[in-house]
Amino acid sequence: MSTGEAATTPIHQGIVPGYLLARLAESDRYSHAARAAKQTLIAGRPTFHSTLELSIDADGALVAEVTAAPTRTIFDAQNTERLPGVIVRGEDDEPVADASVNEAFDGLGATFRMLLEAFERDSLDGAGAALNATVHYGEDYDNAFWDGSRMVFGDGDGEVFTGFTRSVSVIGHELGHGVIQSTAGLVYQGQSGALNESIADVLGVLTEQHLLGQTAGQATWLVGEGIFTDAVQGRALRSMLEPGTAYDDDELGKDPQPGHMRDYVTTDEDNGGVHINSGIPNRAFALAATTLGGSAWEGAGLAWYRALTGGLSSTAGFTAFAEQTVTAAASIGTSVESAVRDAWVAVGVIEDARVRTPR
Repeated sequence: MSTGEAATTPIHQGIVPGYLLARLAESDRYSHAARAAKQTLIAGRPTFHSTLELSIDADGALVAEVTAAPTRTIFDAQNTERLPGVIVRGEDDEPVADASVNEAFDGLGATFRMLLEAFERDSLDGAGAALNATVHYGEDYDNAFWDGSRMVFGDGDGEVFTGFTRSVSVIGHELGHGVIQSTAGLVYQGQSGALNESIADVLGVLTEQHLLGQTAGQATWLVGEGIFTDAVQGRALRSMLEPGTAYDDDELGKDPQPGHMRDYVTTDEDNGGVHINSGIPNRAFALAATTLGGSAWEGAGLAWYRALTGGLSSTAGFTAFAEQTVTAAASIGTSVESAVRDAWVAVGVIEDARVRTPR
């Protein structure tokens, strides 16, 4: 793709892979969802704010502390495919009657707080960028996506997919693409694209774990838990700890994600398998985090974040990223370095216990 084409044809990163929608579109069992999936595939993907906290110190003096806070605006597309839609809730507004609006609003806030408290990052760009989201996009739209400037949520078809605002990991994932966009800008193709998807999954599950106060051992490590209806034989879209086990449905097929480089999928579909092969770095992260225990954002999460923001090439592959996470982990502590290194060995990205020095 030429530079000119990239500028006029942006790639929008949806939470539901195209291969799953294509499989659903052929379904006889889920007739309504099949029509919705076809329509979704046709449709495609189309200011600093702070809080002031006042307190009294031990000497009776008034202390004012300014801390970063989100600026959220939720829009309603009213089941059209026109963005951004009409404004239905702003940062200082009370909750509204529409559950999707409130869920989106809360999910944006949860992601903002995780980034700030775990990594001292002020919003997606590190400089307090406003957080915008549009709900009720399209009719029976079976996806949620980051369009380069906002989050967009479909309502699902009701037969296979429920509303996408219900999953905090989905919201954190899609906003994670905004973090990646403003840092390494990983090219959405092949291994760098799979890293893009994987790091977004990492930020998604960290958002959920941070919100719930879960340790790595308590977490489900599922991405998109709860967005399937009860009719589907599946727990979520992806499992980071056990790639390939998230769903196994007669109509949708089996989760195709590998968890080891020996099973790496070479394909021209899905931008070179970005949603499929992301299972390999996903498992590496989950293994490192569960080995370390405690809050995943404090050890493995910090290593991943520092690797992402530390000059990572936009075309980095798995090995290059592994090397940078091990280097970042070494600056945190020997136990973190050991856990991160062993995790990459376990998934076959590093062939032995020594990371090769880049030439």
